[in-house]
Amino acid sequence: MKAHDGMYIAGEWRAAAGRDRIEVVNPADEQIIGRVPAGTAEDVDAAVQAARAALPGWAATPPAGRAALIGRLRDAMIARKAEFTDIITAELGAPVGFSAAVHVGSPIAVAASFAELGASYAFEERIGNSTVLLEPVGVVGAITPWNYPLHQIVAKVAPALAAGCTLVLKPAEDTPLTAQLFAEAVHEAGIPAGVFNLVTGTGPVAGQALAAHEGVDLVSFTGSTAVGRQIGAVAGAAVKRVALELGGKSANVILPGADLAKAVAAGVGHVMNNSGQSCNALTRMLVHRDQHEEAVSLAAAAVAAYPCGDPREPGTRLGPLVNAKQRDRVRGYIARGIEEGARLVAGGPDAPHERGYYIAPTVFADVTPEMAIAQEEIFGPVLSILPYEDQDDALRIANGTVYGLGGAVWAADEDTAVAFARRMDTGQVDINGGRFNLLAPFGGYKQSGVGRELGPHGLAEYLQTKSLQF
Repeated sequence: MKAHDGMYIAGEWRAAAGRDRIEVVNPADEQIIGRVPAGTAEDVDAAVQAARAALPGWAATPPAGRAALIGRLRDAMIARKAEFTDIITAELGAPVGFSAAVHVGSPIAVAASFAELGASYAFEERIGNSTVLLEPVGVVGAITPWNYPLHQIVAKVAPALAAGCTLVLKPAEDTPLTAQLFAEAVHEAGIPAGVFNLVTGTGPVAGQALAAHEGVDLVSFTGSTAVGRQIGAVAGAAVKRVALELGGKSANVILPGADLAKAVAAGVGHVMNNSGQSCNALTRMLVHRDQHEEAVSLAAAAVAAYPCGDPREPGTRLGPLVNAKQRDRVRGYIARGIEEGARLVAGGPDAPHERGYYIAPTVFADVTPEMAIAQEEIFGPVLSILPYEDQDDALRIANGTVYGLGGAVWAADEDTAVAFARRMDTGQVDINGGRFNLLAPFGGYKQSGVGRELGPHGLAEYLQTKSLQF
């Protein structure tokens, strides 16, 4: 596709209000691959007005009709799967195999799940002498991140559409081409004009205007905790609902008796996927002190299978970070880990390639809970291995951050792992390598966010409740 020099508003591509443009850079070779408009408050206002105008008709559309159009959107995405894969690899730097399987495959599955759920969901129930109605919240301002550019769009758009809401999407400025291609798919699916609108732009300008707009009823944001606080404050002042999926510092707890080799290999893979740019990456590996050195050796061997390289090559498993700022930030954390006394086992801050925003896969041993690399979200391919004394110590370390998005527990048996997981302050825990479930609620405790995405819990975020007494 070619980058659109306009906004998708009310079912058509319109010229932007201003002349400023955002350059889209390929992080693998640092070349400009496109330019999109930097939206203004005027663009946002036009999009919100279009969404408000379309709301009554869309909300009145029977759920089965809305679900059928979500199914057509899924089909349009399937038809463009190769194109989505190429664009995500180009503007994010994700390896082509990972782009196809995860960045594109997962959101197609999410769209399919809401096409089915939207047709079967109970939008009305009887309680005593009351009929309880679940109605659309209204106009949604969806602000999405760059790390999973298509998945995060679909995880907001599909349930909002199923609920009967209309939307304005403001995607991350690093990955706007994916959002423009998604808008093309929306148009091809025949979703009515104004139901979905796209405004590209920066967070401080377009994102802020969308979050603060009086015509927006709910702000759904995925990104950093710092920005989430700002959006929450703006929405709170207007008594506006929010759904916030924020940062994480997930613990991968390996209890004595677990299959150590399997647990370490799976944990390393979880951190290296998407170059560590996942808010629920298992970046803290907690291992009993008697197994610490064995785990370190296994991890060092495992990261050797993730050399960073050209994401367009089929065999590449680790691509670059999304931009120079992110690369420099991760380098800073690696340097700080060394300064604070952690033992560098693999990788390091040195650039592995002359061009591109690459970070070598990095492993730290002898990490203590108070170190920055154990407390703060790094968002890169950096694994910290922390020793613990007993289960209570492991739980203290696992729960000892401001985050609570994801986690994992490995044990000799399921009951032991589940008993430990029940004590973790986190929204989602994988048990002995349990697979990601697209129907299970995803979201965090503490400063990892408010609300849930995916499945029926994700749909409920876009509904409000009315009761009729008889």
